[in-house]
Amino acid sequence: MIRNVVVGVVREGVSPEQVEEALDALRQFRMDGELVGIVAGQDLGLREGNASYCLTVDFPDAAAYRTYDLDEEHNRIRRELFAPISTSIQRIQFELPD
Repeated sequence: MIRNVVVGVVREGVSPEQVEEALDALRQFRMDGELVGIVAGQDLGLREGNASYCLTVDFPDAAAYRTYDLDEEHNRIRRELFAPISTSIQRIQFELPD
C-alpha cells in the first residue's frame, strides 16, 4: 500500500473558503467513476509555523499512484485550484507496513 501525503502553504490573502473549495474538489475527485478517497483538511492553527493544508490518499500500489498522478482532471485541479493559491506544495509517497 502506498500513501501519498501533500502539504501546502497558501499565499497571503487567500481565504479559508478558497482553500476549502480546492480541497473539496479533491475530496469529490473520481477516477473510473469511483471516489478516490482523499482525506483533506486545513490547519487548525494549534502550532505556530504549520502548513496551511494537507491531504492524504492511499493506493494499492505504485502503478495506481502513477495513474492518479497523471490523471487529466487531477492535474487540472492542481493547476487551476491549488497552484494559484499556494506558495509551496510538498509531496511524499511512502510504503505502508503490512
